[in-house]
Amino acid sequence: MNANTKTENQALSRTVLELDVNNHAGVMSHVVGLFSRRAYNVEGILVMPVGNGETSRIWLMVNEEARLEQMVKQVEKLEDVLAVRRHGATHEVFERMEEYFR
Repeated sequence: MNANTKTENQALSRTVLELDVNNHAGVMSHVVGLFSRRAYNVEGILVMPVGNGETSRIWLMVNEEARLEQMVKQVEKLEDVLAVRRHGATHEVFERMEEYFR
């Protein structure tokens, strides 16, 4: 397998989770703590406040694997998580970040 094929396969095996959360101290810790306790690697994180700042949006790039469905269910149960959406690995938020850091 050449380097390009390996990189393409890695991109195909990732997914982006987009979370809307209440914006206050400790929310990010609760979200990433859940992943950490279950030894689930997060490849990328981006957080931005939304609107007037009462809520934030968290984008997590994670590996697509069998445990992901269970992880999403656990994240949805967190008190401060308002919504969870799932996107493909080519979601524009991380595409733009990768371009910026090249």
